[in-house]
Amino acid sequence: MLDVTLRSRSFPSIHLPSFGDGSPVEVTLITQLGIGAGDQAVRDAGARQAAHPHFVDALDEPSTRLGGMHLAHGDASSLYAFAVGPQGHPFHRHAGPRMFTAISGSGGAQLRFSTASDAQLDHDPAAFVQALRCVDIPPDCLFTVRFGSATWHQFVSRRTRHPALFALSCHPDDRTGALSDAQRARVADGSADLPTLTDTLPPTLLRRLDELDMDSVPRVTLSLQHPSRTWLARLCAVTRDAVGRLRARLQRLRTVRGYVSRPAAPMVVTRHPAPPPDSLLQQAFPDGCHHQDHAFLTLPPRAFGTPSARRLLEAVLDGFVRNPPASVGRLMALRNVLVAPLRLRTSPLGCPVSSLLSDDRRELFAGRFPVLAQDVAADDRRAEVMLGADDRHLQFRSCVSVQYLEDGSARISLGTRVRTLNRFGRIYMLLIDRVHRRYVGPTLLRMAVAHALAPELTAATRNGAVPQSA
Repeated sequence: MLDVTLRSRSFPSIHLPSFGDGSPVEVTLITQLGIGAGDQAVRDAGARQAAHPHFVDALDEPSTRLGGMHLAHGDASSLYAFAVGPQGHPFHRHAGPRMFTAISGSGGAQLRFSTASDAQLDHDPAAFVQALRCVDIPPDCLFTVRFGSATWHQFVSRRTRHPALFALSCHPDDRTGALSDAQRARVADGSADLPTLTDTLPPTLLRRLDELDMDSVPRVTLSLQHPSRTWLARLCAVTRDAVGRLRARLQRLRTVRGYVSRPAAPMVVTRHPAPPPDSLLQQAFPDGCHHQDHAFLTLPPRAFGTPSARRLLEAVLDGFVRNPPASVGRLMALRNVLVAPLRLRTSPLGCPVSSLLSDDRRELFAGRFPVLAQDVAADDRRAEVMLGADDRHLQFRSCVSVQYLEDGSARISLGTRVRTLNRFGRIYMLLIDRVHRRYVGPTLLRMAVAHALAPELTAATRNGAVPQSA
């Protein structure tokens, strides 16, 4: 069989005119990745996507919204990620135009488009098949796709043992196009996702599609290294098929992780043997305690931006939970193993702030942090919370406070009091007193404040990142 083949010194691309009155379909190959890299990339990105807080698994197209509209700044664009598995997804369309960049799996992908307009389909449903065109994408390829509003499309894998693709899709403005009232409301309140913005093929067109032999549909094949249907192209496809499956299996052995880092400014922590007289901690164990310590650091004026003690304290508490020092975490892991046979309380967080992970919701600070007591000054220049828990061998109470001083600087402190209940408790505190006083408390405080002063990391945690210190 003879093929009509065009050679290009640039990016191989195809421009499919619309069957109706819409925009054309444009597909462009950018580059071919290493042998088998497509399956590895699709599976890796798919695993990360599944852990994203906006992940949605619907219509055989797992997806997530990576970035929403910023209408207050005049930006109506959105960014989405989506994956298509070996069996593909159903034919569907969107109200607005689409532009996306994708990586094909190691079996290649087939892109199917029908650009018949609603008026044409109302007049003759057979127009859907008449307008149908296929574009074959080689294995392990980076490529771009662009098509207009209301273009029916379906993506499938060319080899069913491989995923079809993973893509990043830019939506210029989700408010445009023939949206239903429900869709428009979801877009307006920022809760829209890809399934919300998707219309699937009506049953009458589905029946026609089920009766269709896809091999009879006009098809264009794009390639980079060798023309399609040559022996070199077939050898390349077979090699990428085998290596892609191997790399995908090896990918499962790796733990999916990523990091967002920002250098922390140096902060000097000052240690005191006891909390100040006005601390909530003075109310803890009025009949006496067996251990107490207090550490604080001072931030220069305007370091946090808004001079609100309540907001700064909320950010610091969030830092204790989201940015615990890895070294303290390792000490806690060792301690948890050693005390587990004794049925003592365990926690991944350092003990002074471990009760922030409590399920007790009787009293909450900022609507989310469980506390034993709280005190916020009327002028919002001072805020303090008391944490703590009771165990079989001891009871502890901790206070975290923020106070703005006369010169605009902010003093942030962490203090702890412990009352032992038995001989084991006294031996336990004797063993950990020095490291607790000199290292655990000051390090927890330093890392929590560093997190509070890094709004970039706070935004990253909302997108699924889990902070981890060195």
